[in-house]
Amino acid sequence: MFRRRFRMNKPLFLRIVHTLSERFPYFTQRPDATGREGLSSLQKCTSAIRMLAYGTPADALDEVLKIAASTSLDILGKFAIGIIECFGNEYLRPPTTDELEKILQVNEARGFPGMLGSIDCMHWAWKNCPKGWAGMFTRGDKGVPTMILEAVASHDLRIWHAFFGTAGSQNDLNVLNKSPLFIDVIKGEAPKVHYIVNGNQYEMGYYLGDRIYPEWAVIVKTISSPQTDKDKLYAKMQEGARKDVECAFGVLQSRFDIVRRPARLWKQMDVINIMQACVILHNMIVEDEKELVRVPLDVNENASATIVLPPEVRTSNDPNPCFTEVLRRNSAIQARPTHRQLKKDLVEHIWQRYGNRGN
Repeated sequence: MFRRRFRMNKPLFLRIVHTLSERFPYFTQRPDATGREGLSSLQKCTSAIRMLAYGTPADALDEVLKIAASTSLDILGKFAIGIIECFGNEYLRPPTTDELEKILQVNEARGFPGMLGSIDCMHWAWKNCPKGWAGMFTRGDKGVPTMILEAVASHDLRIWHAFFGTAGSQNDLNVLNKSPLFIDVIKGEAPKVHYIVNGNQYEMGYYLGDRIYPEWAVIVKTISSPQTDKDKLYAKMQEGARKDVECAFGVLQSRFDIVRRPARLWKQMDVINIMQACVILHNMIVEDEKELVRVPLDVNENASATIVLPPEVRTSNDPNPCFTEVLRRNSAIQARPTHRQLKKDLVEHIWQRYGNRGN
């Protein structure tokens, strides 16, 4: 019952309450001017979680938690900021070298060596968008002002990258040009992924995307209208593996109904903080419950001997890296010939591995 109402196990919730009460005076219980004890940290965190989980309006908690509507909104904003500051560095970051190795092993067992995850975007409707911004945040197919969340998710539904706040009038391609997803790669600070597909060696990991994404070396798309059996098998497996990010969006909206409903907040920064807090809480829940959900894959089959990560990621203290190297790395990311060759090699790799099994 506790997990159904709070979307997480009780020890995790108490950990959040304890951390916020220690680091933020706002979440400590203090007497007011009349000497009466104020709201406890448990009441404040319960109010915030209820609003996130059920999407209830602020005035719906007055009779249950004895908190006024204005106070509930203030608690929600402070709670989102507290979650970002306390847990953002741990639960909203790129994967470490060990975590990246596990992700690569799982994805290789699924038939995609070198895959780092799947990428896609989700729109969150903004009901109280200012009228002067409505045109910038509204797209024709949506009909209402929205903000876009770009995310990268792995097979365990953990969101490793989240970029939120772009105006909803744009599409996935425009968001990709603004996203900081490939900043570390361009700066030369990202781990290098070495793998071999169909006899060809590659040195840059990739993400699975849908048809709207460009033909970049770091994004592998499906085949539209496949004709041969090889293409059909590849399209089936690519579209199945790409659903990881779609499932992550679905779980995120199921856990926190406030993301499913139109945002009723007035300020853009408040909406951004709420979304980031929901993503962080989602990753915390995934990490807390990872023992309950095991990936039914044999990662030892066809061990990733061809996937080599450097022992340590090179970091540079130079704020102005060589511009020639930056241009070279950016060209390597957007190389269309590499994208086409990689897709062709993946088609052959998947057919050789799964074509004889009747899949």
